[in-house]
Amino acid sequence: MKHVRRAVRALLSAALAGVLLTGCGILKGAREGGRDTVVMDMQSAADRADAMLDATIKAVVPEIQWAHYVTTVGSCDVSRRRKVVTIISEQRRGNFLGVIERFWKKSGYKITAVRQSKERPAIFAQSRDGFGISLVFGNQGQATFEVATPCVQKSEVSDPKTKPNGLEYPLGEIPAPNVRSDFWSAEAVVPTPSPKVGASG
Repeated sequence: MKHVRRAVRALLSAALAGVLLTGCGILKGAREGGRDTVVMDMQSAADRADAMLDATIKAVVPEIQWAHYVTTVGSCDVSRRRKVVTIISEQRRGNFLGVIERFWKKSGYKITAVRQSKERPAIFAQSRDGFGISLVFGNQGQATFEVATPCVQKSEVSDPKTKPNGLEYPLGEIPAPNVRSDFWSAEAVVPTPSPKVGASG
């Protein structure tokens, strides 16, 4: 009888563990090309990447304008990209990167690298389920967001559903930043707030 109870307990524990792993979306599946694949298809992974980009851009206040950039589809992974068309001045790039870094940390992402550069700074992070996300300043100070998915099950991938909050440009015709923002385009360093008189520490 004890053996039966032990066997039932072991089966229930294994079933529960399987449900938890599947619910978290991180259960590893078959190996493809020497890499483990996550149990989701490329379309689901692309949707997850879009949601990560939506949330990141929404966290930026004041609002910035952006446009969809090229989607890259590999043998078992997808990369989604968005270019920022708001002018982010050299003096405000540090603030912009700081907003993004704080949001990513709050979202549970691990910061994996930071490129300290006056003209082309960048920050890279990874989510708990293996999605890489980055913000890179490139030519003419244009910021580009990118999410690269882990290796997943092969499927067709449709275009992103989220509509840009500005003009829609054909791929390859996105202009250099040309939308001014009173805050992000300002060429003055953000002043550090002075401590309040009488404030207790």
